[in-house]
Amino acid sequence: MECKTDTVDKTRPLRDPSRKQVWMMFDRIAQHYDFLNRVLSFGIDIFWRRKMARHLPSRQDQHILDLATATADQLLSLFENSHKVRSGIGMDLAEKMLEIGRKKMKSRGLATAVSLRVGDAMDIPTDDQRFDVVTISFGIRNMSDVAKALEEMYRVLKPGGRVLVLEFSLPPNSLIRAIHLFYLRHVLPQVGGLVSGDPWAYRYLNETIETFPYGDAFCRLLTAAGFGAVQAHPLTLGVATIYQGDRL
Repeated sequence: MECKTDTVDKTRPLRDPSRKQVWMMFDRIAQHYDFLNRVLSFGIDIFWRRKMARHLPSRQDQHILDLATATADQLLSLFENSHKVRSGIGMDLAEKMLEIGRKKMKSRGLATAVSLRVGDAMDIPTDDQRFDVVTISFGIRNMSDVAKALEEMYRVLKPGGRVLVLEFSLPPNSLIRAIHLFYLRHVLPQVGGLVSGDPWAYRYLNETIETFPYGDAFCRLLTAAGFGAVQAHPLTLGVATIYQGDRL
């Protein structure tokens, strides 16, 4: 759907956590990352990633760049749920995350179709107009300069290419939002910190979700970066959203 509303949540915390060198935190929790994603999302993150495949452009043999790829779950999901994908590159600054992703690709016979490498979404190490699609799942809110990252995504897309951003958002319904915020602030940090041994990582998670622009506010960021036909597709009562924009 087109972006129409700009929800403002007055209960948001005032502190906007620093994103500097956040990849080091992800390296620390790499061994627990996939398990905690399944547990803390009740497995719904798998469904969200599958939904991304429905928003790929209609053409075949697409070459995809997945940024902040972590353990490459999003790339794997696109290969498994769409016949349109020919090849892919995943980039992340957390090398320990990439190591896990490479093992996944090898076990699924995708080691030749997919390359995972160190790369910064705010300074993508590749030529202009190289990819049919750029995806990023639960990573854009970790960028210290979101506008720069979106401009880089635009730069590396071919004309007619598409950006797909899957990110957490806050539900518009006040009751559901209150329940969700309680979970983010009190349950998620306790469980995540206990299992991972890194309580700060999961306090950071809820703080970035609450302070990051969503809905129409994020659509405006995509438009400012040059994207057209910008749309937002809310998922699971607005807990997450898929944003898309095209390089026209």
